[in-house]
Amino acid sequence: IVLRCAGFNNVDLNAAEGKVAIVRVPAYSPYAVAEHTMALIFTSVRRIHKAFVRTKSFNFSLSDLTGFDLYGKTVGVIGTGKIGKIFINICKGFGMSVLAYDKYPSREICCETVKYVALDELFKESDIISLHCPLTEETYHVIDKETIDKCKKKCYNNQKNKNEMLEYCL
Repeated sequence: IVLRCAGFNNVDLNAAEGKVAIVRVPAYSPYAVAEHTMALIFTSVRRIHKAFVRTKSFNFSLSDLTGFDLYGKTVGVIGTGKIGKIFINICKGFGMSVLAYDKYPSREICCETVKYVALDELFKESDIISLHCPLTEETYHVIDKETIDKCKKKCYNNQKNKNEMLEYCL
């Protein structure tokens, strides 16, 4: 079994032992992952995917394509390891405020532009939430109906988007 990820957390290694070989990539560039995360955020907040689909069908209407500026917004970052730290620096470069949560906060990034908070506060105050944590029993479904209900209304934009978010979580 060839995994396209750096971890084994989605495979029962004890069950596979002696029966099947499991291989994975040794590591990803943490910069590539953090930058890709920002690319996904741009795609979402600037509605790039919708604009692309419309353009292919020669629809050049700007209706419902207005996004929002990242400058001045608050990003909540769950997980401040290698990738989380790099992502935080990218966000700070865009003039964003950063709220962070990690079971083991980093002394390196504690400063006036990054504030470690409890998860509840992160969900309530963030305009965008980005997860950079491993999948563990503690992080499994860290985003669920209860946490989505705590989010700012603009974090999910409207009831339709909230329902779509819930479908992904459940």
